[in-house]
Amino acid sequence: MAALDRIRTTHVGSLPRSEMVSDVIHAAESGTPVNDELFDAVLTDAVETEVERQKRLGIDIVSDGEFSKVTYASYVQYRLTGFSGNSPLVTPADLDEFPGSAEVARARRTSTSFRRPECTGAVAAMNGAHLEGDIRRMTAAVDKYRPGGAFLTSASPGLIAIFHPNKFYPSYDAYLTALGDAMKTEYQAIIAAGLELQIDCPDLAMGRHTIFKNASEAAFLRHAEDQVSVLNAALAGLPPEKMRIYISWGNYEGPHTHDIALKKILPIILKAKPAQIVLESATPGHQHDWRVFEDIALPEDKILVPGVIDVTNNYVEHPEVVADRIERFANIVGRDRVIASTDSGFAAFAGDKMVDPKVAFRKLESLVEGARIATKRLW
Repeated sequence: MAALDRIRTTHVGSLPRSEMVSDVIHAAESGTPVNDELFDAVLTDAVETEVERQKRLGIDIVSDGEFSKVTYASYVQYRLTGFSGNSPLVTPADLDEFPGSAEVARARRTSTSFRRPECTGAVAAMNGAHLEGDIRRMTAAVDKYRPGGAFLTSASPGLIAIFHPNKFYPSYDAYLTALGDAMKTEYQAIIAAGLELQIDCPDLAMGRHTIFKNASEAAFLRHAEDQVSVLNAALAGLPPEKMRIYISWGNYEGPHTHDIALKKILPIILKAKPAQIVLESATPGHQHDWRVFEDIALPEDKILVPGVIDVTNNYVEHPEVVADRIERFANIVGRDRVIASTDSGFAAFAGDKMVDPKVAFRKLESLVEGARIATKRLW
């Protein structure tokens, strides 16, 4: 748009995958991958269909649904050397405290499993076919349907580190640095293709009550500073306005009684290079976070992309509620510096059924309608 005259909409990345897409993704996990031609044909059709649907629903800045990825972090095993085996998932501290809630959360998820390989060797970018396929499929769909904008997601070095334990490097810092060096290729390729780059950084929030749950808060904040520093080095030379950083405390239904407060991590987040800050803010534990921006000013070169749709339940937010959430942020940081989003992705891994797919798309419709209502109020 030549000038901002409305609240634009986007989402965080992952969308419900069809059974066929989930099947071809999990085939690789099970050790019996389908041939390259079939894999590409299934994914090409799915991405094209989904980009068209997002545009039809009124989403301005669309994604490929993360359809080629088994999860938003573990996909790196197909793009980086040095990963093998499996490792257990670190249970969040709130689910340690409330084991009954942990059982409920597991019951609402699919029984589909996936590997969380460990780092057992030197990390480096390898054959780029997996990444090139994502870019080729997305750019083709964008060229065909011409949405207002398009992005691909990519794991931050810190995110990879919290999900895939280091069993090779002499220290966490050495591991993090190696990951940053290896991921540069992916970050640069997405930008070079003319797409926006979303860096997934749940490590800066969720990491506190997962891998760093037994550390002191001060130690976690020092790690967060290091993670942003390594990320910025990996993003060196890339245009900030073409990048967004995504922050989350974890898109699972749980008590979230151990989430670190936004006011404690926001100063660190603001040091990251990406101009857009995609922030979970519709879950019950973070609906109040808009007030943080009354005390911590959003820098002039940043745009806020708050989540106004909760992706951990099957309630469809009323558009008026969505509009109210948008307005709270817009009234503080300015209407022209807010893009309305979802809290997180609707399918954290292939086969995820925490939110019914039909409900997920109805939620996106409510997002769009809420943005329209907010626009009428704000302009």
